[in-house]
Amino acid sequence: MQYEAASVISFAIIIAVGIIIAKGIVIVPQTHAFVVERLGKFNRTLEGGFHIVIPIMDAIRSKLTKQEQIINIPQQNVITKDNVNISVDGIVFIQVEDAKKATYGIVDFKSALANLSTTTLRAEIGQLALDETLSSRDTLNRKILQAIDEASSKWGVKTMRVELRDISVPIEIEEAMNLQMKAEREKRAIELKAQADKEAVIQEAEGQKEKAFLQADAIERMADAKKYEQEKLAEGQQNAMLMINTAMANNVKAAEFMLAKDRVKAFSELAKSPSKDKILVPYETTELIGSLSVLKDFISSKKA
Repeated sequence: MQYEAASVISFAIIIAVGIIIAKGIVIVPQTHAFVVERLGKFNRTLEGGFHIVIPIMDAIRSKLTKQEQIINIPQQNVITKDNVNISVDGIVFIQVEDAKKATYGIVDFKSALANLSTTTLRAEIGQLALDETLSSRDTLNRKILQAIDEASSKWGVKTMRVELRDISVPIEIEEAMNLQMKAEREKRAIELKAQADKEAVIQEAEGQKEKAFLQADAIERMADAKKYEQEKLAEGQQNAMLMINTAMANNVKAAEFMLAKDRVKAFSELAKSPSKDKILVPYETTELIGSLSVLKDFISSKKA
């Protein structure tokens, strides 16, 4: 009996020791952090991996993840600066950086950040008109992010980004905005058409102007060419006259030669007439014979 009692006690002690050892071993998953208290007071923060704690004396106060978490901003009515009631919702991305602050700095940091996001959103939109709210969503996201991050940093939580998912306006406001946008598009289309017509007229005028310049330049060039041709012709005629005068001065029969040459040429042209009913006889036959004799003498003198 005593042996059996001792065995039972030994077995119980072994089980108790095993349980104590098991309680003293803590395995923390990756991207997690455990806050450990010793006798009710903060002791340390356990990061991912294998850890040993003192059973009974040490207790795990909280288990937090360091991955990004999402906090929903519930849909709510917000009044803009120009007194338009709109509905807005969004999401906030956060990440725990200091597990101790997140545990002891505030009771529930998720609930606190959700409420803080709501009040900040209302405050920021209340400073903007409806058009600014709709067109400046990125700016609004940055302002809300900055305001929330300043507060969340005290709780060991980093606000990564803020995204407004939907901004809804009343039906009558939406219809009015659609009409305004349609009017703006039509106005823009008219302005673009007017601008295009204006540019077309300007281009056509420039083309006509360039054409007139080219025509004027061509006429001027033709006039210069004709002038040059006439000058050269006059110069040639002048040189020919000088040569004739020189020849007549050097040879007394040169004048008679020129007259005789013209008479013979004229007579030849008349003789080529196809008419058979005409007989060409010089006014003075002796003059024709004289002209021929002059030509003969002139040619003989040139050969000599």
